[in-house]
Amino acid sequence: MSVFTGAGVAIITPFKSNGEVDYDAFEGIIEDQIARKTDAIVVCGTTGEASTLSHEEHIDVVRYCAQVVKGRVPVVAGTGSNSTETAIYLSQEAEKAGVDGVLLVSPYYNKATQNGLYQHFKATADSIKIPVILYNIQGRTGVNIQPATIVKLVKDVENIVAVKEASGNISQIAQILALADGNIDLYSGNDDQIVPILSLGGKGVISVLSNVMPEYTHDICETFFNGDVKKSAKMQLDALPLINALFSEVNPIPVKEAMFLKGLCGPDLRLPLTRMEPAHAEVLKAEMEKMGVI
Repeated sequence: MSVFTGAGVAIITPFKSNGEVDYDAFEGIIEDQIARKTDAIVVCGTTGEASTLSHEEHIDVVRYCAQVVKGRVPVVAGTGSNSTETAIYLSQEAEKAGVDGVLLVSPYYNKATQNGLYQHFKATADSIKIPVILYNIQGRTGVNIQPATIVKLVKDVENIVAVKEASGNISQIAQILALADGNIDLYSGNDDQIVPILSLGGKGVISVLSNVMPEYTHDICETFFNGDVKKSAKMQLDALPLINALFSEVNPIPVKEAMFLKGLCGPDLRLPLTRMEPAHAEVLKAEMEKMGVI
């Protein structure tokens, strides 16, 4: 039940200056991604500012994305919540919208136990039939999904098939893959670790960088899978200054600025996120110029 292989974009949600979702800009961004070889579109995740979308907006954005894509690439909807009931509701609505899978972040703020995490993910996955990708990002949620918990979920729940690992802990990632023994798809959640994770058996990346350089990020993965590890590693290293600039402030502040610099949308975010500091924006612009993005 693999959802995709390669580089899936953690796509932004563009807003108008009045705070409404800019669907015209969103359509253009989706079409640009598909034209530039993105392998999947992950909508309403962290980068898509899902935390400041109402439930109605969240579902509308997911539905609109699926309608525009029309099956040309897989669409994965972020439907996680710190409320299991809400995660189930959003996941069921995403399934109705025709997405190819859902991305479930671990419950944030509650700081659930490993048993609580297991029960949360199992209940949510059992409520739908489409594939589920777990999302482990302790820096935002306050909890780490332990390797044993991830592997137990994959073995016990048929449609939990993958994990997006953004812990940054390569040892933990290796442990997940060792325990799973080939029964899990693992995606890097960090753009600076694509090649290291591919080398351990990863399936690809769910990427912020792909918003700005979709074809390049796709090519890092494709080049690796085609056996030219040295070239893939060089591409990874060459992109590091831009990746660092994209994370010089909390995501998605810098990538929203980058997409504005590319002329694909306005720079607007929803509070409590604010526009990038001018000094950081200058560095970002310079790195984009170096990589030929603008």
